[in-house]
Amino acid sequence: MAAARAYVDRPIGDVTAAAGAACTAARRWRLAEPDLLRVGMNAIFVAGPHVLRVSAPTVPAAASLELMAFLADAGLNVPRPERSDVVEVGGLSVTCWQRLEPTGEAIDWRAVGAMVRVVHAIDRSTLPKSVPVPEPTSLPWWDFAALLARAAPALDQPARRGLEAAVERHRGWESLPGRVVCHGDVHPGNVVMTREGATLIDWDLLCWAPPGWDHGPLLTWASRWGGTGAEYPAFAGGYGWSLVDDPAATAFAELRLVAATLMRLIAGMSDPSAMSEAQRRLGYWRGDPEAPPWIAQ
Repeated sequence: MAAARAYVDRPIGDVTAAAGAACTAARRWRLAEPDLLRVGMNAIFVAGPHVLRVSAPTVPAAASLELMAFLADAGLNVPRPERSDVVEVGGLSVTCWQRLEPTGEAIDWRAVGAMVRVVHAIDRSTLPKSVPVPEPTSLPWWDFAALLARAAPALDQPARRGLEAAVERHRGWESLPGRVVCHGDVHPGNVVMTREGATLIDWDLLCWAPPGWDHGPLLTWASRWGGTGAEYPAFAGGYGWSLVDDPAATAFAELRLVAATLMRLIAGMSDPSAMSEAQRRLGYWRGDPEAPPWIAQ
């Protein structure tokens, strides 16, 4: 039975609390004073040659350590834990990881596609029992009716019509056949080129979905996110075949754009710095042929 929720499905809301948890863990592990690198679904801190990951997971955080060991044994380049224990502070979990050293090379998308093919071949029953593998419908940002309702005060009618039409086009995708273990969020921000090659990071959204779930983000990378157009063909070459015409992949590609737009608009309702990007994205749904590429945030 698939787990009800992804490993991490809500952002870090209190950065001060996350920083306190990171400092507590650094002292316990006798590491350097941590510096905040970025915050989102997790708060990431750098402590010398280590990375501290502060999360509010839905299951005990040891599951992430077990998953990385499993994936490494499967021959995948993934982040390596530096500690086998977890520090718990006020409902937050801190894990310690080896800091990746980027080479600055362009992403080897063929290698990433080959890794995703390995992931899709995993027998779900062989995964560590602690690791959640939910249906993607469990993700809160995949509830389009709820997102549209929350965004309604800031959403003009032309954009709303475009967004609703996209959701309607792909209604019933849940009934499409075929499910595999998916990484859940394959895009350039989750790949780091190191001396060992392409390393696939951020496995928080591991899920049980059609293979197209992991192809969808790259299908629109050139048209919406400023990609070169070479990303998906290389990925598909490494994967073994292209899903350009696959109904599930094309549905996920467009629905992810819907979710990305509505989430940025909702963020912009309380954070003026996010509203500019939200409006940039809405231009596409209004049907503006000159709508500019979006900026990943």
